[in-house]
Amino acid sequence: MNGTLLVIAKAPVPGRVKTRLTPAYTPKEAAALAEAALRDTLDAVLATPARRRILVLDGEPGAWLPPGFEVAPQCGGGLDARLAAAFSLCGTEGPALLIGMDTPQVSPRLLTSGLEPGPGEAAFGPADDGGFWALGLGSPALHGRLVLGVPMSSPDTGAAQRDRLVGAGLTVRELPTLRDVDTPDDARAVAAAAPHTRFAATLVATAGAGSGAGAR
Repeated sequence: MNGTLLVIAKAPVPGRVKTRLTPAYTPKEAAALAEAALRDTLDAVLATPARRRILVLDGEPGAWLPPGFEVAPQCGGGLDARLAAAFSLCGTEGPALLIGMDTPQVSPRLLTSGLEPGPGEAAFGPADDGGFWALGLGSPALHGRLVLGVPMSSPDTGAAQRDRLVGAGLTVRELPTLRDVDTPDDARAVAAAAPHTRFAATLVATAGAGSGAGAR
């Protein structure tokens, strides 16, 4: 087994996660969808050969967390600082692959390919919205700070991050583009693309419940 898988996530608490899914979904429904996405993501990570699996968490672990993960609290500051701090947890061990909780369609095959970079290499997974869903580094202790100063949550985030990697002299391995779950349209598209996930089942159950159906 080689490398470290990092998942940066927020505890699925109503009113604190997936707020862009409201008002089409209630805060409770949005949190249920977030929990399903997180559980799908953690399952894929568990099924991927790795030396370490670390959940970098904003909030408290719940019953949704399976065995097999180290849990570390997120540091303060912007997302760029939190990503850099997550990579620092790997020490001198490499490679490391960092993902979020917004791509429940992710598979062990994709994660394995993201753990392949050697020294002087990176793996980069762009997202449909212009961001990125995965960042792998062959030497996380050396290059983890390359996320600092990258403008986050903008249509140019992915391009800026990739430019930073290339500018540092790293060879970038391209991963497939995935769609993040941020909006109701994203949720429906991802569920349709990955119909056997917990996320898809939760979306169907949520629509059937009807509490937010009028807004959809």
